[in-house]
Amino acid sequence: MRPEIFTGALLVLLLSASGQAHHSHTGFDLDRVIAFQGTVFEFEWTNPHVYLTIADESGAEWLIETDPTPVMTRSGWTKDSFSPGDVVAVRANPDRRPGKTHGLLLSIEGADGVSMASWNSTGQDTHAGPLARADSLEGVWQGERSSLKGFADLLRTYPLTEKGEAARSAYSQALNPTAECITWPTPFILSSYLYLSEIELGEEEIIYRNEFYGTLRTIHLDSRPFPPAHERSLQGFSVGHWEGDTLVVETRNFSDHRSPYGSGTGIPSGASKRVVERYRLGEDGTEALVDIYLEDPEFLAEPVTTTFVWKYSPHLEMLQLDCDAGIAARFIE
Repeated sequence: MRPEIFTGALLVLLLSASGQAHHSHTGFDLDRVIAFQGTVFEFEWTNPHVYLTIADESGAEWLIETDPTPVMTRSGWTKDSFSPGDVVAVRANPDRRPGKTHGLLLSIEGADGVSMASWNSTGQDTHAGPLARADSLEGVWQGERSSLKGFADLLRTYPLTEKGEAARSAYSQALNPTAECITWPTPFILSSYLYLSEIELGEEEIIYRNEFYGTLRTIHLDSRPFPPAHERSLQGFSVGHWEGDTLVVETRNFSDHRSPYGSGTGIPSGASKRVVERYRLGEDGTEALVDIYLEDPEFLAEPVTTTFVWKYSPHLEMLQLDCDAGIAARFIE
């Protein structure tokens, strides 16, 4: 603790916020920092966000938000990291709405002088040390940050149909499906660097899992036809085949989704959406490359092509992210 820095008055500083891509960060002013000393009132080990309620020296209560429990666990936190009465020093990005004592955690320092943060907020990489090498696509993978940020940035300015433009203009966080504990479909779920993906290879089907809201997909390898167009689901219907060492997956029959490409794009998807994924190992086996072809002529004026990069991560454990509907919708207005 350094009391000479944290005098009890809020300090407003400038901060570069590049790299902080997350589905809820649009509500925070990432160009400003608040800094204060206070006392922990409550520590909530919840999903999709962990929260600390902290009373500053003026008596104001701040609700400080950070990432979900899987991310915080990989950042060295536990459900017992903080207790009521702990004296802490906080740095956070403030809520954009004037007068709201709500912030996005950058770092928190305890009385022992140890500073803690989410690795997501610091821009650190969880792939420190020698990289493991895979001999197949099976196993646990983590996407690179640039995969998520690059794909989301591409779609924010992507040419849309007239219907797509109208939908993007009308979008607000109140329409965000993740606030109703609804996960993302492919291809956006594949681009995440916050949440781990796992592939289980089988003879007749391949199982894909992602930590975010317990996402589960089945990829059928038995040459079955696609179901009738009216049989639609959140993750769609996926059929796959092997072309040498490359797994090719085609997915159709998606349900309508108001924000399938992250909450920042505002582009919906409909019954015409089709995705083709091509998975292949990199030359040294430390990464997998996932080529994406996305078309949805109802909303996208042109097909989208991109490539996601995954790092082989057998040292990381897939963790449960059970969505609490009340926590997910906490700041939706």
